[in-house]
Amino acid sequence: MVTLVLAVGIGAVAITPSTVARVIGHHLVGVPEVATWTPAHDSIVWQVRLPRVLLGATVGAGLAVCGVALQAMVRNLLADPYLLGVTSGASTGAAAAILFGLGAGLGENALSASAFGGALAASLAVFVVARAGGRITSLRLLMSGVAVGYALYAATSFLIFASGSAEGARSVLFWLLGSLGLARWSVPLAVVVVVVCLTVGALLLWSRRLDALAIGDETAHTLGVRPTRFRVQLLVVVSLCVGAVVAASGGIGFVGLVIPHVARRFVGAAHRRAVPVAALVGAIFLVWADVAARVALQPRELPIGIITALVGAPFLLMLVRRFHASG
Repeated sequence: MVTLVLAVGIGAVAITPSTVARVIGHHLVGVPEVATWTPAHDSIVWQVRLPRVLLGATVGAGLAVCGVALQAMVRNLLADPYLLGVTSGASTGAAAAILFGLGAGLGENALSASAFGGALAASLAVFVVARAGGRITSLRLLMSGVAVGYALYAATSFLIFASGSAEGARSVLFWLLGSLGLARWSVPLAVVVVVVCLTVGALLLWSRRLDALAIGDETAHTLGVRPTRFRVQLLVVVSLCVGAVVAASGGIGFVGLVIPHVARRFVGAAHRRAVPVAALVGAIFLVWADVAARVALQPRELPIGIITALVGAPFLLMLVRRFHASG
């Protein structure tokens, strides 16, 4: 809550935390209006910044818990939501919407709907490719996700080149690097909140099975877990969550890679504790990354993916050094 109030107050127009709290209280529980804020402040807090901060917190939590699940699913500590090609699929759908008007009949929801459709198509492709070899294993999922991701990245690049629109290409690039600028009190925000909450709940319910799967298929079998079936269930849940998140915010990297490791440093590897802590840390991290993106080059806004990469890349190098030292 402290992060929410402080983040809402920071921007081109600074608003004190007490004013932010009163404006939010006025809209939520009918706190009487006082002379300490203007209609402009009310609009900035309630219509512009609060939906953006809520979306940032939800997206950060969703990417973080999906990273936790994927790292257990493929038994690879460097796995993240980009691994399954879902982000690449959403990018292809978004590029088609921006450059060629795909889903124009959906109005302001066309971009989100196209991105979500692309994400689901990518998930289906990964499942089909991984399943073609027989039993779905960690290695098959990993290789299928990488292959589908590269193919869809090529498709997105082709759409940019074929459109011949410099302005459209800039819009696609900005979306590919992630932004919370489209956040509004609307259906897409509600969908993301619901999907992320359901995902966190499902992963908590499956925490013991995630522990078993992270150790190995043989151990999972002895504990009554069917690895192939459980991986399919995880793939469906993670794909839906990542698809909804990326459709609302674009491709934001490193959150799903970095935050799970931070959570494990705090509470250990048990998923019953790691999942909620990762959700909380991911939410706080992305909210402040968005604040930095908004204020770093005022009045221009940086893509949020630049901020997360600036933080995540050094962490990844530290992780590689730690693996090298322990190896």
